[in-house]
Amino acid sequence: MVGGGGMGGGLLENANPLIYERSGERPVTAGEEDEQVPDSIDAREIFDLIRSINDPEHPLTLEELNVVEQVRVQVSDPESTVAVAFTPTIPHCSMATLIGLSIKVKLLRSLPQRFKMDVHITPGTHASEHAGHSTRVCQT
Repeated sequence: MVGGGGMGGGLLENANPLIYERSGERPVTAGEEDEQVPDSIDAREIFDLIRSINDPEHPLTLEELNVVEQVRVQVSDPESTVAVAFTPTIPHCSMATLIGLSIKVKLLRSLPQRFKMDVHITPGTHASEHAGHSTRVCQT
């Protein structure tokens, strides 16, 4: 870490990140409240699960830092797959793996076991991609 005053007394890599506006809450429909109607899992539901995860270095959420966006979430409920691409705030973010694991753990704890998950860094947004390292953080 290389900025000013982060976790554990270390220095922040990105001391002054851009902060984005949070999206509104998703309105609940009558069909979603009806226990007799099957409710499939969609991208917005996955985004709602991960958007409030706190960044490891800042008192901000991954949504507020634009690390996660709904457009970077793909879900196939019939195929039981979820793919999340996240974008570190800086290209040399050493917290990228920790962020990916935080997303993965949240999904593992929140979704039915039938789901296979792929959590990876958005292509072209992290220096490790150019160093020949994988940007796939975790996949089950």
